[in-house]
Amino acid sequence: MSLSIVADGAKPSPSGIKVIVVGAGFGGLTAAIECVRQGHSVSIYESFPELKSLGDIISFGSNAGRIFNRVCGRNPIDPAWNKQPLRKYLNVFPTIPQSRVYELARVSSFSHLLHPGIPSRRFKCDKLTSLPPIKWSDGKVAAAMRAVSIDLRQYGFKIHKYDTGEVVAHQKNHDQDPLAPTFNGHRGELHGIVFNHAKELGIPIHLGRKAVRYFENEKEAGIELDNGEIVTADMVVGSDGVRSIARTLVLGYEDKPKSSGYAVYRAWFSNKDMIADPRTADFCNNGDTFNGWIGPDVHFLFSTIKNGSDCCWVLTHRDDHDIDESWSFPGKLEDVYKVLEGWDPMCRAIVEKTPSVVDWKLVYRDPLPTWVSKQGRIALLGDAAHPFLPTSAQGATQAVEDGVTLAITLKRAGKANVPAAVRTYQEIRYDRVKAVQKTGETTRDMWHKTDWDKVKKDPKSIQFPREDWILKLDAERHAEEVFEETFQKCLTSGKQNGTVAPAAL
Repeated sequence: MSLSIVADGAKPSPSGIKVIVVGAGFGGLTAAIECVRQGHSVSIYESFPELKSLGDIISFGSNAGRIFNRVCGRNPIDPAWNKQPLRKYLNVFPTIPQSRVYELARVSSFSHLLHPGIPSRRFKCDKLTSLPPIKWSDGKVAAAMRAVSIDLRQYGFKIHKYDTGEVVAHQKNHDQDPLAPTFNGHRGELHGIVFNHAKELGIPIHLGRKAVRYFENEKEAGIELDNGEIVTADMVVGSDGVRSIARTLVLGYEDKPKSSGYAVYRAWFSNKDMIADPRTADFCNNGDTFNGWIGPDVHFLFSTIKNGSDCCWVLTHRDDHDIDESWSFPGKLEDVYKVLEGWDPMCRAIVEKTPSVVDWKLVYRDPLPTWVSKQGRIALLGDAAHPFLPTSAQGATQAVEDGVTLAITLKRAGKANVPAAVRTYQEIRYDRVKAVQKTGETTRDMWHKTDWDKVKKDPKSIQFPREDWILKLDAERHAEEVFEETFQKCLTSGKQNGTVAPAAL
């Protein structure tokens, strides 16, 4: 088998394939970065006019960390690079504590970022200097993401009974594979790191350019922008979210999203008021923490991040508003208090410190029959293809796996076989994604319909699931291993509904 994995530092041979990516979220950025790694020419079009530090907490499982932390052969600690300040590469947003930057800079060895067997050099630093530029494939993107992510190696995850506050389970943080870390941090900060890496690679990112129409024929695909400009390529990736208009072209009809029956109050804020209150100060004075309160059809998750300097909470609750209403709007703390009536007073004490809150409707769509257009030149990716519930903790990660897989299938199939390559991408991904999606429902139901007698006998029954078949898959290697057989099937049949290779499950 001939792998197309690109060695770090080596310029890939051009594939001749031109790709348009619509949407600069995590899925779109990953698809574009991986396309560059595989030798494709790629451009990104994003409707937002500027990058902003929006959102709150987002999670990436180790199956995404393996991609962000990819190591392909070059030692990242090179004296020739020790001229640039670390702050330059981490200063995506100014909220990263100085202590965390020093923590990253002062480690004595970066061997945990290297592939086993590759010699590591000793590296010591007491000043904000001496890390090389962030590079996806030598672990520096992962290092930057680690610096702004929650560190639960000591604290773990404490699960409380909603009314008494009793800790009914203490889920220890599992030992991480250093080559496949997990990340939980501010969406805007983590996105900025990946976004800046895409810019470093020279990927054209056109902000404030909204796609208003997708089209394709046998030879090419393209988009029309809101200024009337037409852009064409060999294929188009629709990664512009659950409202993507590419869905209509792919499906042949307009499908309506539906409410999951739940919404989430969300907040992110500094620790100032938390520290001032003796009831809540301990959460911020003991490094990073993660606590959850589980109750009837409601769960409340609270984290302190970046050594306790930032706080974040999410409260999943029932919601029966019509789906045509706004999906995200300012929430009222009075409404949050109503949901928490009869709960552990600590929950309200935390919420009281919140300056503002967002109420976010959890949108659900039934699994689509296909992610690929009739001519095979337009593909849906990420939320545009498969929105996830937050309780899966896999939505962004699966979008990252999508991007890796698509770039590989295009490379392996070649320019003459783009439609079959796009269908191969779907064949490899479809059933795995569908199965992972279901975990969001099962975890939510496990927490919202808790059998407390069972929990008393077996505290592990309420712990957040960490399943090897999800977390230990190497999406890049898997795509390479199953490509040929899957591609030949797609080449001969043009079949579009997904079947999955066993290794992905």
